[in-house]
Amino acid sequence: MNFFRIHLLRFSLPITLFAVGAAISAVLVPAEHASIRDQLFGFPDSDAPAHQLRPLILQALCYLPAFASLLYALGGTMDRYIARQFAGIFGVCLGALFSIWLLMDLADHISDFRESSNMVQTIRTFYSTRAPAVFLLLLPYSLLLALLYSLGKLSGSREIIAMIQAGRSVVRITLPLIFAGFIFSLLCLGLNYQWAPTGEAKADQILKASGGETAMDATNVLYRNTIDRRLWEIGGFPHDYQIGKPLRNVEITTTRNDKTLESRLFAKEALWNRLDQSWTFQEPVIEEFSPDRAPIFRTLTEPLTIHHWSETPWLLIKPGLNASELGIPDLNTWLKSNSSNTQFAVATPYLTQWHYRWALPFTCLVTVLLATPLGIHFSRRGAGGGVVLAVALSALMLLLSSISLALGESGILRPVLAAWLPNITFALIGLYLFNRRISGRPIYRTLRQLVPGND
Repeated sequence: MNFFRIHLLRFSLPITLFAVGAAISAVLVPAEHASIRDQLFGFPDSDAPAHQLRPLILQALCYLPAFASLLYALGGTMDRYIARQFAGIFGVCLGALFSIWLLMDLADHISDFRESSNMVQTIRTFYSTRAPAVFLLLLPYSLLLALLYSLGKLSGSREIIAMIQAGRSVVRITLPLIFAGFIFSLLCLGLNYQWAPTGEAKADQILKASGGETAMDATNVLYRNTIDRRLWEIGGFPHDYQIGKPLRNVEITTTRNDKTLESRLFAKEALWNRLDQSWTFQEPVIEEFSPDRAPIFRTLTEPLTIHHWSETPWLLIKPGLNASELGIPDLNTWLKSNSSNTQFAVATPYLTQWHYRWALPFTCLVTVLLATPLGIHFSRRGAGGGVVLAVALSALMLLLSSISLALGESGILRPVLAAWLPNITFALIGLYLFNRRISGRPIYRTLRQLVPGND
């Protein structure tokens, strides 16, 4: 009876989190299915398989805390003890960093919120939309601080030494922390698939809409239809352009087979009908060109409707989309449609961001590899040197990531190398530091050898 009660208590947390995940999934997943149906109906050229993965990934994210708690329940006494020490400090670090970030961000946007008719609702919608991106931003810092503090505390109280004397290796002792880094990497990988990159763009739209402005998804976009010889110049794509909002300030230039001008259409607004695939132009002005004649201008009093044009709003907006604000499905669609249209759409930023979507989440695992061997100390020197080195290496990793990403988007580095180079470099450094810690060789001696005069 006691055995059953003990195990019931141990597995009560996974059962509870599984129920909570099921409840959250029941709310979020149907809404995600509806969003995908709208996407594929309005934009049939979208990467349907990639979009259809979104509900599955979202559902997996809902159950990920239950999976992590199950691993905790199945662990041994030492594993659960180390996990508890780390989890408590991690929660404090993440909460503290989020509070600081929130206060600073509120100070920056409070004037914009005051212009809203419903300030509380705007704030709630704004920050709930940004939550995945903010979590990705703060997680590596929180993970680093929690690892350094918890391991430093265990080392300072000689608990690490006692565990080693009991026959456990350094790798075995830190295995729960490595699993934690892996779980956080999976969480970030799911969020970075769609919701984190698109959240920042949606948040800007919410902010502009609350102030009475027209939120634009893209401005001053050029699109060339080489088959039909049409060049579109679009002043702005309002938010919800795909479900009825008209494009602003449209100019369409058509050429003949010999590349001479045939016509030019100016319109204040262009509305696409998703039912019959037609375009309607408001306040149209048509300029017609004939060889050896002056252009003829015609101003129409009625809207002009054109059928059977192949362009759709999603196809037109692609060259103007910001690569950093697209998820994996939209990046897939963009690359398939525009990778060859290099005159008006350079593919390297989008390809670099595609690889970066997969590389960024593993920063959590690399942070664990860097911080774990430096947070553990056995000498009386304390953890000060290791903490400084861990913080310096993490800062260098973030700096290298920014530089590498910029070089990849500019075409100087190959996109896959630009996305993965920081992770690979600092993962190798972390494995080297782990090897020195496992073999019992003090890390600070290696650092002293790098300083001239300390040989």
